[in-house]
Amino acid sequence: MFFPKKVKAQRITVMIGLLLALASAIVLLVKVKTDGVQTVTLGSWAPPFGITMVSDMISVLLVLSSLLIAIFVVWYSYTSIGVDREKAFYYPAIMFMLTGVNGAFTTGDIFNMFVFFEVLLMSSYVLIVLGGEKVQLRESLKYILVNIVSSSLFVITVGYLYSVVGTLNMADISIKLSEIGQSGIVTVIAVLFLIVFGIKGAIFPLFFWLPGSYAAPPVPVLALFGALLTKVGVYAIMRTYTLFFTTDIGYTHELLMVISIITIIAGCVGALAYFDLKQIIIYNIVIAVGVILFGASIMNESGMLGSVFYLIHDILIKGALFLLIGIIIKITGTSDLRKMGGLMKRYPALAWSYLIAAFGLAGIPPLSGFVGKLLVVQGGFEGEYIWQSIFILASSLIVLLSAIRIFIYAFWGEDKVGVHTISPKTYRQLLFPAITLVAITVIYGVGSEYLVPFMTDASTVLLEPSVYTDAVFGGLK
Repeated sequence: MFFPKKVKAQRITVMIGLLLALASAIVLLVKVKTDGVQTVTLGSWAPPFGITMVSDMISVLLVLSSLLIAIFVVWYSYTSIGVDREKAFYYPAIMFMLTGVNGAFTTGDIFNMFVFFEVLLMSSYVLIVLGGEKVQLRESLKYILVNIVSSSLFVITVGYLYSVVGTLNMADISIKLSEIGQSGIVTVIAVLFLIVFGIKGAIFPLFFWLPGSYAAPPVPVLALFGALLTKVGVYAIMRTYTLFFTTDIGYTHELLMVISIITIIAGCVGALAYFDLKQIIIYNIVIAVGVILFGASIMNESGMLGSVFYLIHDILIKGALFLLIGIIIKITGTSDLRKMGGLMKRYPALAWSYLIAAFGLAGIPPLSGFVGKLLVVQGGFEGEYIWQSIFILASSLIVLLSAIRIFIYAFWGEDKVGVHTISPKTYRQLLFPAITLVAITVIYGVGSEYLVPFMTDASTVLLEPSVYTDAVFGGLK
């Protein structure tokens, strides 16, 4: 922030900062794996009076994933975002947004979760309008208005919760609600939280703002938003519905399941309806949100394990796909599939990288989407949700169709573009971070066996609230 006109210094500073943060997250991951859930209560106040930060396996995995995506987006931005935007506090906005995202993943205080949501939202307001194009300004108004309503409802819901339990510490709320039981007011609060986080996580019918708002900013910002922002809402639903509302899951979790299935249907319709590159992948975000929440709503080991696997997969694969379609748009000068064709002959590395990412998105074994979706479906069968599980499997075909349609239109056939304005140097500079991220998604899928212990720890914390509460209170309760 202190040298806005010195772009090179900003680039170096932000990359060093992100790499140091990634190294810290890896150390923290090892610490959580060996020593269990890590907590710190600020100001040395004993919980529940102090503000607690909690790093369990699910939160540390999400923090690690968000930093990884940010590194690739920043690397990609060096070539694609433009110097004018870089001088307009682009990198500070990314860093502030990461502060909010990682804070929301790590906080152990429900009001502090609201605060971190506001930090990431304020930063996203900057990023969505950066450049001041007409479409950005139009869509940003919708985005800001929706989030103001959502944030107001969040504070109201936290107020209701506080009036019932008299605490804001999430571990303490879990203990108090387990003593109270699932009364009528608690169920109302659960539904209100689903609405609040559902707006941010883009569940049906609350995702109406998503396609336009995400498509407006430049591709690196779209990649950051698409990979991370909806996942904060999804994480918040998973966290509250496994930590707070567990005494009577008959109503709340059935409602979550029904909404997740309808969300998948809505996403499938959108993914097939459009010929716009951005919109197709954006609607695939909606489908993924439904799959993750379906696994979480089952509340059994396989379903939750699948949700965690799929959540991390979706962060990585959406980041990779948005970076790849950004290159296609840069080459062709359009995001309309009907105006593209024949890119395979001149850009084979881009074509094959996209195809691998598309297969990963659809869950073709042994790529990254396969393991998560298989476990989610297995959890559905174990919970005797047969038809819902078959539907999840069927939705994979729609995802595959929507992704392959891009491949056929953009890479096959005659070259409709003619003059390609991208230079070989720019192409290589954009392709390298995208291919590297695709390679990471492949490793995530192929090496999933080695990740199972980490994912199991994450799902255990979600399924057994006592692991979380014991870590926070450390024998005090």
